[in-house]
Amino acid sequence: MIKVGITGGIGSGKSTVCKIFESLGIPVFRADDESRRLLNEDAAVQKQVMELLGKDVIIHGKPDRKKIAELVFTNPDKLQKLNAIIHPRVREGVALWAEQQKSEWVIEEAAILFESGAYKNLDAVIVVSASEEVRIQRVMERDNVSEVTVKERIKNQITEKERRERADFIIENDGNQLLIPQALEVLKGISSGSFIKKN
Repeated sequence: MIKVGITGGIGSGKSTVCKIFESLGIPVFRADDESRRLLNEDAAVQKQVMELLGKDVIIHGKPDRKKIAELVFTNPDKLQKLNAIIHPRVREGVALWAEQQKSEWVIEEAAILFESGAYKNLDAVIVVSASEEVRIQRVMERDNVSEVTVKERIKNQITEKERRERADFIIENDGNQLLIPQALEVLKGISSGSFIKKN
């Protein structure tokens, strides 16, 4: 089984690219969805998050995502500690999920694939790339948030330059290039083994 990661900065369009791969019959595990599920449903995770950020971030078993975002996206130390609570559990989830798949390929989509170290368990990493200006506009429209808020979130991710340097494959999603032909080229490249796995 070939395990491929897809990552990219906030607003880069990772989900759109994943839908293309799914339409080609490749199963996709969405790490960010699993993180949300754990925060919504896992009592042990919720307890640790309340100990870190305060009891008022989860009321009657429901996380206040806006409050959590405000607390962690302006405090890198708290963000790192929150990730340390959730991401080991996400790793367990993706490992179990991969074992159950019958496909020759599987894809893991995660916003912080490099930052969390998850890329080390993968055969190749695809970076979905778009300019910061385009990404900011997309997130402002999608989440109905200010430019300042989006920039705060971007600051907590590695730079676009670093993502591109560490990628095995890059899909440009700036609105000027078709995505499906790029996805097919990536699959062809991985199938042929015509790349060198990066650290």
